[in-house]
Amino acid sequence: MATGCNAAVAVPPHKRSDTETTSTIEISGWRLTSTSLPISNGAEIDACQAEVGINLPEMFFGNNSLVLEWFGPDSDVGIPPTRPDSEENKEDVDIKPESKPLWRYEFRAQEALKRVHRGPSEPGDGCVKVGYSEAWLKSRSVDSRLRRTAPCNFKPNCRTGPAAESPMPEMVEVKPYDWTYTPLYPGHTSVPNDLDNDGFVPADPENPQHAIPISELQRPDPILFYAEIPLYEDELHDNGLSILTIRIRVMPGSLFILFRFTLRVDDVLFRNFDTRVYHSFVRNPPLVVRDTRGWETPYKTLRSLLPNPEDLSPLTDPQWIARMLASLPESSTMDKSSRRSTGWRGLGTRIEVLDLNKLANEVEQELSSGVNALGLDEKQS
Repeated sequence: MATGCNAAVAVPPHKRSDTETTSTIEISGWRLTSTSLPISNGAEIDACQAEVGINLPEMFFGNNSLVLEWFGPDSDVGIPPTRPDSEENKEDVDIKPESKPLWRYEFRAQEALKRVHRGPSEPGDGCVKVGYSEAWLKSRSVDSRLRRTAPCNFKPNCRTGPAAESPMPEMVEVKPYDWTYTPLYPGHTSVPNDLDNDGFVPADPENPQHAIPISELQRPDPILFYAEIPLYEDELHDNGLSILTIRIRVMPGSLFILFRFTLRVDDVLFRNFDTRVYHSFVRNPPLVVRDTRGWETPYKTLRSLLPNPEDLSPLTDPQWIARMLASLPESSTMDKSSRRSTGWRGLGTRIEVLDLNKLANEVEQELSSGVNALGLDEKQS
């Protein structure tokens, strides 16, 4: 068992289960489930579009998700059941009812798109204004309509008009929204569903347990579970890239999640919004650390860092973009007041923690209060 961040951790009991579309690990009172399916179909896109109120990205994975469930400090989730010594003792196996999670945290594309700015741009929204954006928004309404009505070989940029085989489609009014699909979304708590700020509070900068231990994550511990899940991607009509993905890995002593949004608007800017979630299975008190960081810089700044100026391929790589943004001075990439900044409110660093023991105590108190109130009502009746 580990006694410090740099000590190796013995592999605890755990269970894995996998299907064609889902992968699950149960370990140390946690159940972590990744779901990965193909892009959403037309009916699913229409339903989600009506829900979020904006046109969806070109590649939308509405059925994909990552779900974290914590069942409490005394939970046996992840511990394989004890097998009977013989066939005669099979009836003696204690089959426990399915327990309910005390805390559930999720990452979903629909929820991310609900955090995309809608309406006219205001200070702090960081909306990117380029000459092409208005035409792009109008084209998206036409493309969306044609995808539902045109033959399968329809291409959004094909010629239409009196001489074309298909008539000019009816134009529909487009509600303004952030055409880059930039979400201020770090995931969300769904159980309990009434927590302020998902139950997280600002971290204490003087408390080392309120920070993600980079040295521990760099240690070559065995990977018990890994998943990479796309949520959406859009090439902004060949004007750049907007992509949202999740990666999770589970080691014997901890879990770590990187939830990353990457934006490239050609000849304008690069932007990154990262959420890192960390939890140690062996530390006490049990904390979940959520670290969110936002960067942006002019396009030409990152292009000047290319190893080979003739090779632009790194500009399409979210990992390279993130590394370069993090290597630049924070005063130029994370400062909302910087002259080169859009003033986007997502810039900067925010570190928060969730105390799972405190959460469990609050849930238990609420349950006790409910039981006591029920008993009082029965006596009065």
